[in-house]
Amino acid sequence: MGAAGAFAFTALPAAHATPSASAVITEVYGGGGNSGATLTRDFVELGNAGSTAYDLSGYSVQYLPGSPSAGSTWQVTALTGAIAPGARYLVGEGTGSGGTTALPTTDAGGSIAMSATTGTIALVSGTTALTCKTAADCAADTRIVDLTGYGTAVVREGSGPATGASNTASVARADSLADTDDNAADFTAGTPSPVNSAGQTPGSGDGGGGDGGSPTDPGTVRVHDIQGTTRLSPYAGQTVTRVPGIVTGVRSSGSLGYWIQDPTPDTDPRTSEAVFVYTGSTKPTVAVGDSVLVTGKVSEYYPSSTSQSNTEITGPTATVLSSGNALPTAATLDATSVPDAYIPTASGGSIESLPLQPTVYAQDFFESLEGMRVTFSDARVVGASDAYGELWVTLKPDENATARGGTLYSSYDQPNTGRIEVMSLDTTSTFPAANVGDELSGVTTGPLDYSTYGGYNVQATQLGTLVDNGLKQEVTRKQKRDELAVATYNVENLDALDTQEKFDRLAEGVAVNLNSPDIVALEEIQDDNGATNDGTVTAEATLKRFTDAVRAAGGPVYRWRYISPTNDADGGEPGGNIRQVFLFNPKRVSFTDHPGGDATTATSVVKTRHGVELTYSPGRIDPTNAAWEDSRKPLVGEFTFQGEQVFVVANHFISKGGDQPIHGRYQPPARSSETQRAAQAAEVNTFVKSLLAVDKNAKAIVLGDLNDYEFSQTVTTLTADKVLKPLITTLPAAERYTYVYDGNSQTLDHILTSPAVTSFNYDVVHINAEFADQASDHDPQIVRVDLSKCGRH
Repeated sequence: MGAAGAFAFTALPAAHATPSASAVITEVYGGGGNSGATLTRDFVELGNAGSTAYDLSGYSVQYLPGSPSAGSTWQVTALTGAIAPGARYLVGEGTGSGGTTALPTTDAGGSIAMSATTGTIALVSGTTALTCKTAADCAADTRIVDLTGYGTAVVREGSGPATGASNTASVARADSLADTDDNAADFTAGTPSPVNSAGQTPGSGDGGGGDGGSPTDPGTVRVHDIQGTTRLSPYAGQTVTRVPGIVTGVRSSGSLGYWIQDPTPDTDPRTSEAVFVYTGSTKPTVAVGDSVLVTGKVSEYYPSSTSQSNTEITGPTATVLSSGNALPTAATLDATSVPDAYIPTASGGSIESLPLQPTVYAQDFFESLEGMRVTFSDARVVGASDAYGELWVTLKPDENATARGGTLYSSYDQPNTGRIEVMSLDTTSTFPAANVGDELSGVTTGPLDYSTYGGYNVQATQLGTLVDNGLKQEVTRKQKRDELAVATYNVENLDALDTQEKFDRLAEGVAVNLNSPDIVALEEIQDDNGATNDGTVTAEATLKRFTDAVRAAGGPVYRWRYISPTNDADGGEPGGNIRQVFLFNPKRVSFTDHPGGDATTATSVVKTRHGVELTYSPGRIDPTNAAWEDSRKPLVGEFTFQGEQVFVVANHFISKGGDQPIHGRYQPPARSSETQRAAQAAEVNTFVKSLLAVDKNAKAIVLGDLNDYEFSQTVTTLTADKVLKPLITTLPAAERYTYVYDGNSQTLDHILTSPAVTSFNYDVVHINAEFADQASDHDPQIVRVDLSKCGRH
């Protein structure tokens, strides 16, 4: 569909109001890197039969499988530059492990793994993915400038697709670039013959800008060429020669290598001027300030299967031209420079091929600075230092600030854009122990990196000075005589082999910070020998040590109830057999025992002449239901306080493991673990309904580590039909958090109450999550209920 085709240029955006109507697809090859192939990479070649240059700014080439299914989507590779009159333009795509010959230097590139035998390629005015999946629908889309279907492609021009494509054959248009809008007639199969805009063919150039010049002369490829205008390098899989740059940072532990930055940038804000040079197991021999020429292979390194990638030069050789050079000016990170929108979306697909929009999206802004020196000043800490020498700051001090100095995560749709992780490249100094609300005063500077844990981060070569703002642990008030105090606390894999210090600190949290609640639901109590996987499931020794430590800290002599799990059936650390446990103060509250509950027997609600009761107390909610597979089963107990009956349900829902990160390449990210948590929430909701069906005034307290947010589907399902009220929503918005992750203060732990619980006082007690020195990674919470004032309804 060239100049004489069905697609008129009159519908193009204003920026292309008078383009040359002569750009066509000239060759398509999807066998690159496959068995039997010579070339290592797939490609699409474009041509211009006109007498003036054809501007490709804002254009793309897009690929659709030959037989698209309902779930098939067009994959997009953005283009830049122009096609000169009579010239070709080469777009590199997916790279395979086969083949021996690289493409000549590509003019644009992506990572689309094209089929060798069937598919459709479209040249499109725009970078938004097409949606048509039939030849007729695509013919009606005026954004399509030209289209080529090959093999058995459903979407094609004319009577049929071009035939003969294979691992060793491309389909190509005649040199005349004649276009009859019939793919079968316009294209013939033959040996792949890619040509780039410089007229190079495989073997005529080095595929990476080598020019045969002096070893001390820069090659023709600069860092911004390597980085390109998307998240993927157009040079991925190719060798680049003598790329110039100044060394700005050296990593001598972990992933070894160094960053180079070109001191002579281009004018495109989308293209980063720096790149990481990965040296493998070899410690770098260069130093910060060295001017170098680097030769190596460009690759995209993925820290995890769902993360974005780091563009790197691997297998490098470097020539040091001089030392002690001034470093390129660092880009400023602050509330003004970082956009308010977080990241683009792609209907759950990869955003890697989308053109960067650094003035629109925060994550695009950071990607446009990948590897470059960046700097920020006087930033507030929003994620405490951890054991790995990492902390989080906010570049936007007013963004969703919590009452204690953090940044609140309150919506899937509006992630906090000002958060960024900070690490240090200085291995000789001690990393500061920072708490939330502290400040990194002065200037922090270093290369901008990307990691699967947290996303973009500053590898600090200069770290600001820590200012301690004096964050204190909270202590909640003592319950009044007529108040029943019920708390929940995740004690992070506590077992009898842990240090006494860990027991003492957790015990102090119960006895002092929580002020000795009447009932405490504990999550993550392990069995007596911890992670030793020998079939032990009892936790008597663990609980004896813990309750002794609580007593030593000034608390009461707690008794306990729990159900031992089936060995290795409840998830968590193998051999650890974590479970929920009830502690209760027998001087204030009594536990109603209905014996017979075990790991696989369900408790239920029955009506007796004495009122509503559980068949088993302690007991489990439907433990053989698939909702609880490889996960903790809820523990239910029946208590009496001052003559009033109370039912407590302790939970620890399945974790978020396996969910895609909010900073990853798939957008919006899939939350696959949510499905099972929703099923678990539905089971607990059903149980509470069964309780209320027997006694509508039953007082139930549902609590624990739900591993999900107050705005999640999990909580919505748990509270369906208003059988439960989430107490976290009764707090001011800036106080709704129990956990801090990647600089986000968020709610994972919850207390919920049935409708009859009308007189209560609720508090999240911040003693762990915001501190570098933690007894657990969760904060406990407590509700004090005045049962005598709880109304009937």
